[in-house]
Amino acid sequence: MQSPANGHTDTTALSHVPRHEIVSHTISMQGHRVFYLSCGPQDGVPVVLVHGWPELSWSWRHVLSHLGGMGFRAIAPDMRGYGRSQVYDDPAAYALRHQVADLTGLADALGLKRAVWVGHDWGAPAVWSVASHHPDRCHGVANLCVPYRTLEFGMEHMLPLVDRTLYPEDSAPYGQWAYQRFYVEQFDRATSVMEADVLCTVRALFRHGKPEALGKPSPHADIFRNGGWFGGADKAPDLPLDTRVLTETDLAIYTDALSRNGFRGPNAYYLNDADNAAYSATALNGGRLDMPVLFLAGRYDITCESVDSRLAEPMRESCRNLTERIVHSGHWMAQERPERVHLELTRWLLTKMPHLVPDDAAPTP
Repeated sequence: MQSPANGHTDTTALSHVPRHEIVSHTISMQGHRVFYLSCGPQDGVPVVLVHGWPELSWSWRHVLSHLGGMGFRAIAPDMRGYGRSQVYDDPAAYALRHQVADLTGLADALGLKRAVWVGHDWGAPAVWSVASHHPDRCHGVANLCVPYRTLEFGMEHMLPLVDRTLYPEDSAPYGQWAYQRFYVEQFDRATSVMEADVLCTVRALFRHGKPEALGKPSPHADIFRNGGWFGGADKAPDLPLDTRVLTETDLAIYTDALSRNGFRGPNAYYLNDADNAAYSATALNGGRLDMPVLFLAGRYDITCESVDSRLAEPMRESCRNLTERIVHSGHWMAQERPERVHLELTRWLLTKMPHLVPDDAAPTP
């Protein structure tokens, strides 16, 4: 089902859709095309779910059904460069300021004055930036894996937070963030390897978290030493599908989208550190967040390690009403442990914003 180009959804057509059913839409905003999924009643409190690299709105499939079933109006867009949203050739088009404009523009087009915003991976700095630059648009914000005041300021800003017991400065100067520097220095190499066999790339990337990896360096730290992704190979390894994270249907959806658009747009998100830092420096209230904030740390996410390292310290200093929870998952938290993510989101909403929770809230299994 598509929304008209002027951005107004056909509420009559949607009124008969079961509130746990996910519906597809496409909308055009001043020439910028956004594809998004929605679930739940049109008059429900909006929750906007923002995916990261290299994902899709489909990454939120479990959360969409859960929130829609509770009576929220859950909305998940394909971010620019992904899926069926607009793709741009210029790497500068993927700076945070444009991501935020897309999200607030989508909210305007759908008539959403305020929302609960939820992000993961690159979706987290986008959501943090909505909160810091447009706090009046936020009931509250929740993010998975990437703490506040880290990635939105760029790699150099995160280096002082690196655990140097795991990543000695002489042998691993960029720590676990070396892969981000690799995009800057060898963008074409990184992109061509990922595009060489997209099916294998997706299977290789989407793996569950492993407890035995705790306390060990992230493989991303060795990317320069190896000569690139996947140990320096020219394509991703041919691994079996990790069914703890994706089904065959999910694999096909990701593979189709990334084959159609390629990885240049998604990878270009890493090329805008200077612009992102300048934009983040203009945040209101010095970047301090006063609304309810939830952060879910992935216990086995050894790259965005936020439990034992100092990575979350800037967030703790900048959020007045912060709730932190640990989910025993790897990086793909909402897909690996959806039930736990549902529980933590629901508990936070009921505790911090009970007035937003529908009286007849009945989450789907």
